[in-house]
Amino acid sequence: MQKSPIIAIIDDDESVRAAIKGLLRAIGYTVYTFASAEDYLGSPRVNDTSCLITDVQMPSMNGFELQRHLVGKGQRTPIIFITAFPEEPIRARALDIGAICFLSKPFDPQVLINCLDRALREA
Repeated sequence: MQKSPIIAIIDDDESVRAAIKGLLRAIGYTVYTFASAEDYLGSPRVNDTSCLITDVQMPSMNGFELQRHLVGKGQRTPIIFITAFPEEPIRARALDIGAICFLSKPFDPQVLINCLDRALREA
């Protein structure tokens, strides 16, 4: 029996976390949610996450800082960035630092699934 990929969702908006979690669980993924980057980093999920879906703008540590921290620790987890503020310089920066996708809230659920499929294939 193949183990389901583990997806971690980090967003300070509880409704966003719940919506994405529901979508991904419905199609068979194991999903964990976190209200902040710090919560995620303090969890036992860091080393077994197959893909990370994180908001760009969060209080304290933002999504880019989280990615920089993970890379500094040798973690190469694929990341999908999501944001309510889809400015072109932010999108360009996200893709430049290796994001699999950069999605603007609200986004089409199928687009997220396509990004996740790509992230898991490339991992």
